[in-house]
This record gives sequence, C-alpha cells and structure tokens, in this order.
Amino acid sequence: MTTLARRLGTLDAVVIGLGSMIGAGVFASFAPAARAAGPLFLAGLGIAAIVAYCNATASAQLAAQYPTSGGTYVYGRERLGDWWGFIAGWGFVVGKTASCAAMALTFAAYAAPAGWERPVAVAAVAGLVAVNYRGVTRTAKLARILVAAVLVVLAVVTAAGLRAPGAPAGQVHGAYGVLQSAGLLFFAFAGYARIATMGEEVREPRRTIPRAILIALGIAVIVYAFVGVAVLHALGADALATSTAPLHDAYPSVIVTIGAALASLGALLALIAGVGRTTLAMARTGDLPRYLAAVHEKYQVPHRAELVLGAVVCALVLTVDLRGAIGFSSFGVLVYYLVANLAAFTQTDRLYARFWQVLGALGCVVLVVTLPLPAILAGVGVYAVGLVYRVVRLRSRA
Repeated sequence: MTTLARRLGTLDAVVIGLGSMIGAGVFASFAPAARAAGPLFLAGLGIAAIVAYCNATASAQLAAQYPTSGGTYVYGRERLGDWWGFIAGWGFVVGKTASCAAMALTFAAYAAPAGWERPVAVAAVAGLVAVNYRGVTRTAKLARILVAAVLVVLAVVTAAGLRAPGAPAGQVHGAYGVLQSAGLLFFAFAGYARIATMGEEVREPRRTIPRAILIALGIAVIVYAFVGVAVLHALGADALATSTAPLHDAYPSVIVTIGAALASLGALLALIAGVGRTTLAMARTGDLPRYLAAVHEKYQVPHRAELVLGAVVCALVLTVDLRGAIGFSSFGVLVYYLVANLAAFTQTDRLYARFWQVLGALGCVVLVVTLPLPAILAGVGVYAVGLVYRVVRLRSRA
C-alpha cells in the first residue's frame, strides 16, 4: 500500500481547517438558523460550538493514535468495528460530495454572470481539482491566500454591521428552535474534520493534529460570534431569516461579493482534499472500488479518487441545485462525529477526559433528532442505500 507524504505543518493544517469552516458557515448557515430560532440563533451558535469542541477533542484524541488518511472512517473501524467505520465514511463521502456541489454553485452565484452559473461552477471544480492533483503543499498555499482574504472581508462586514443603526431583534422562538438552529449551525463547524482526514500528510501528527484542530475551531468560533452579532444588529432576525445573502444585505458592497466567492472557493478546495482522502481510505479496505486507492508517484496525492470526485461533482452541478442541502449535510456530519465520540471513549491512552466524549455523543444525538424533518428523511435514505450497498458487496465477495 502506497502512503502519502508528510508535508504539512501546524499552520498549513490550521489554514485548511479554517478554509473549510469559514466559507460554509458564515455565508450559508446563518439564515436557516435564524428561521429556526429567531434572535436566539446566537444561543444555537453557542450550543453548536460546545458540541463542536467535544467532537474536536474526540478527533484529536483519535488522530494522535491513528495518524492516517480517512479520519473517523479509520477510527470507527479500529475501535468499534468495520460497520461503524463504514457508517462514518459513507455519510462523510456522500454528504460532503453534495457539499462540494453546493459550494461550487454558491461561488458561481456570486462570481458568474446571469445564465453562466453552472459552467462557471464546473470550471471552479476543475481548477481546484487540478490544484489538489499537484500536491498537498499547493493546496495549503492556495488555502492561505483564500482564508486571509476572507478574514479581511469579514472584518469589514463586522465593523459595518456594528456601526449600522440597528434593526428590531425579531420574534423569539422556543427551545426546540434553538436546538434546531444549533444543528444547522453545526454544519459551519465541520471543517476541522479535514485536518484529521489528512492525518497521513501532517508532520509530527501526535502533536500537530490536536493543536491544529483546536486552534482552527477556536478562531472559527470567534469569527462566527462577531459576524453573527453584527449581522443580527444590522438586519434583525426576521430579515436575516428571509435573506439569501445575509452579509451582502448587511453591507451591500462588491467587497462582500468577492469575499463570498473566495470563501466558497476555500471551502470547496478543502472539501475536495478531505473527501479524496476518505475515499482513499475506504478504497484501501474495499468499501469503495480498490481502483480509487492509487497514490500518484510524483505528487503523492490520491489522484484517482480526486479525479472521480471532480467528475461526480461536475455532474451534480450541471443537473441539480444542492445549495439548500445544509440540513442533509448536518445529518451526515453529526452521525460521523457520533461515531468519533464513541470510538474515542474506548481509548485508554488519553489526551482528554472521557466526559467530553459522553457530552459530545449526547449532543450529536440531540442535534440530529431536532433537525428539520426533510433533512432527517434524506439522511436516513442515504444511509439505507449505503447499508444495502455494503451488504450486497460483502455477499458478492463471499
């Protein structure tokens, strides 16, 4: 089995994780969260951050012992059994492939002229697959540029929002709405999983991965809190809930348009890298076709997995609009981290107390069951297809 090269330091890992979170969270999840909870979506943000921290400790705990590609797919197999690993990996690959298409279309919605959205989205996917193909260090360099630009834009929007006259807070919703908003906002924190899925390419993984995961998550929480307060102050919860571009409505400017486009590209770049590595891990064990387990001799990347992923995402972009798939993606991510918490709980060589894994597992279950019903049904359907696929595959091999 050919392994990937360890070329990433702590800063590179932090930036890749931030690139995944910042693009998805700020520009995509605030509006549905406000629809669910009104002005209390900020409380939902806090709950999502706590659950994310618990899950981050689980990922860090596991990645320190299993510094290889695949993230929770590998951890679930090693600690709980093959089926648990498959559940985590299947949900991640399918859910994040849909997220890739959503981010490509989001980029095109901001950057493309009317009528050219889908071709521009396909071009974005092809370009970023090409960057990933040339090696993980090129991925990290581009991620640095995108993340830095987006953080500057968000600082401008936050300052403008806080200086705005202020809008009525809006109607307050109940506890169920707050929990539902937390489940939707959890989508915004899922990016640090990209660091763990790339564990085979990180230098000094036992030290680097836990540190990078917690740093990336901490920065994202601070950024989301400031931007959330500013947008709520400028628009109010009612206007925020109906907005298709909340940050642009809070600060109408070409700067925001550019920032949203760059953030979507950053998220798409990190998603392609993360899904490619999980696909590689699943192909190594035969849970996906072994053809996808190849590693490029020169560039040291899972090139077949990323090329196939790029083709699938382009097909999705040309045929369906998945920008409303936040709830479905949250379902898959929460199940993924439920498996991570259960796996980390079984470890004896510990970096963090088991309390955090118990709290994280309970949090994942609560947030899953309070997601919107269509998201739950879509998630259950995707997992049913995956389980049938694995049963058929195992029987055919037997």
